[in-house]
Amino acid sequence: MRAAPLLLPPAAGAVLLLAAAGPAAADGSSPSPRPAIGTAGTSFLTATTVEPGQPVRVSASTGDHLYWSFAAAAGQTDRITVTVALPPAASRHGAATYTADVFDGLRRRQACTAGPQNATAAASATSVRLHCTLRQVRAWAEPWSDDPLPGTYYLRLSASDLPEPDLGLPIRADVQITAKDGDAQPAGAKLEAPLSPAVNPGTTLAPDAAPAASPSAVSSAPKPAERVKGWFSWPSGRWWWTLGGGVLAAIAAVAGFSLTRHPRRWFSAPR
Repeated sequence: MRAAPLLLPPAAGAVLLLAAAGPAAADGSSPSPRPAIGTAGTSFLTATTVEPGQPVRVSASTGDHLYWSFAAAAGQTDRITVTVALPPAASRHGAATYTADVFDGLRRRQACTAGPQNATAAASATSVRLHCTLRQVRAWAEPWSDDPLPGTYYLRLSASDLPEPDLGLPIRADVQITAKDGDAQPAGAKLEAPLSPAVNPGTTLAPDAAPAASPSAVSSAPKPAERVKGWFSWPSGRWWWTLGGGVLAAIAAVAGFSLTRHPRRWFSAPR
């Protein structure tokens, strides 16, 4: 005899579903924010993994190369913001240039469509801010192209052109990586006017109306003879040059034929 399936009333099923959902669903509370990352790698192999939207705050030394890695999917456009808190101005000896470079999984440097990718901080500056908006990640690309493809990307923060006594001074780097679906247009990318405006566009006039011609336009207009005159117009110096060239070519052809077919007539000595 086969056992009948266990059937529960609707009220009991709802109670079980609420119990399985956990206390978070019952209370309606939002998920906890992602913890901040306080480390950075020193090379591509030791880069610290960061998820888009996860805050990063790292304490480092001036002159260090800091590396982070993040994943990008097809159809996303990633934007990177780096803020470097500089040492006190009293302990610095000159300006320094900070650069945020982005590389793909093949270590190819990716171009930024918007934002200052490098900036020079003066000796009196307290912080420097860098931006980089990458191109939209494509699902496929030609083998010869350097289009961004889905995978792991690397962010490198470096300093250059700084005085040697400033090496080792403490700094703090705040990094924010955001991902947006679709192609993010950079600031000022709206086209206000066509790149190639129309030249002398035509206008519709009334049947009895005639356009008023300015004196400058009338004086600069070509004469009827100049309009007819062209490459194939007659008479023209080009026709005379063409006829003269044809005659010279015919004479050269006859002379060459005579020299090649009957050489003894010209060069044989008399007997």
